Amino acid sequence: MLQLIKNLSKRNSLLLAIFTTVFIAFLSLLKLQPIPVNLSHKDKVFHCVAYFVLTFMWLLAVKISPKKIVLVTVLCILYGIIIEVLQKTVTTYRSFDYLDMIANSIGSVLALLIFNVFVKKHNVISN
Repeated sequence: MLQLIKNLSKRNSLLLAIFTTVFIAFLSLLKLQPIPVNLSHKDKVFHCVAYFVLTFMWLLAVKISPKKIVLVTVLCILYGIIIEVLQKTVTTYRSFDYLDMIANSIGSVLALLIFNVFVKKHNVISN
C-alpha cells in the first residue's frame, strides 16, 4: 500500500511539474492585463516566485541524486532564458529583459537551496 501511495505521489509530482512548465510559458507569451498590486518591482517578484515553484516542482518530480538536482536547476534557468528570447522574437507585446532572467535564476537557485535543506533534513538523497 505504501508503495502505491509513493507511485501515485511520484506521478502527480511529474504532472504538476509539467503543468507548471506549460503554465509559465502560457503566461509568459500571452498578452495580459497589468495586475493591480502596489509593489515596486512586482514583476520581478512574480518571476522569482514562478521559477522557484517551477524548479521545486521538477526537483520533486525527478529521482533525487546530487547531479540531477543541479541539472534540474540549470535546465530551469535555461528555460527562463529561452522564454525571454521567445518573448522578444515571437511576440510584439512582450519584451526581453535581463532583470527578468536574473529574477528567474534567483527563484531557481532559492528552490535548489531550500530543496537541499529539505533533503538533508530528511536524508532522502540516493546515490
